[in-house]
Amino acid sequence: MATMITSWNPEKKHSDVERWICIYPAYINSKKTLAEGRKLPKSSCVENPTHQEIRDVLLAVGLRVGVENKLYSRERSKEILYRGRIRVQIKNDDGTPVKSEFGTRESVMKYIGESIPKLKTRQNRPADQQPQSTQASNKSKGKKGRR
Repeated sequence: MATMITSWNPEKKHSDVERWICIYPAYINSKKTLAEGRKLPKSSCVENPTHQEIRDVLLAVGLRVGVENKLYSRERSKEILYRGRIRVQIKNDDGTPVKSEFGTRESVMKYIGESIPKLKTRQNRPADQQPQSTQASNKSKGKKGRR
């Protein structure tokens, strides 16, 4: 996206980047609570999605996508892994959906939640995330002894 994004204006067309919907990875992260920014039920979400995975899924289905280097305001971690905002065009200039199956932002997010686990990069991932859960349990055991 080489164009400069300006402030929102009601006269802008649906094809202008400013009118595209925004999706942060936290919206579909099953590790987040509703208060932390998750927008869908956990059954429709994915564990720790990245903006690259979201972009790949949306490009594969044929939607126009833009990636911005933004951080979600409710995200506590400032790490590069959690950065990224995805902009997606879901409506044509006349207001009709670009793809009939994606009429709302919720339908786009549900599709992302269903498709990310099918990515080749996700096939080996559960083994990678095992050590993280054991480290958290070790910390809680250590604190129990201190009073």
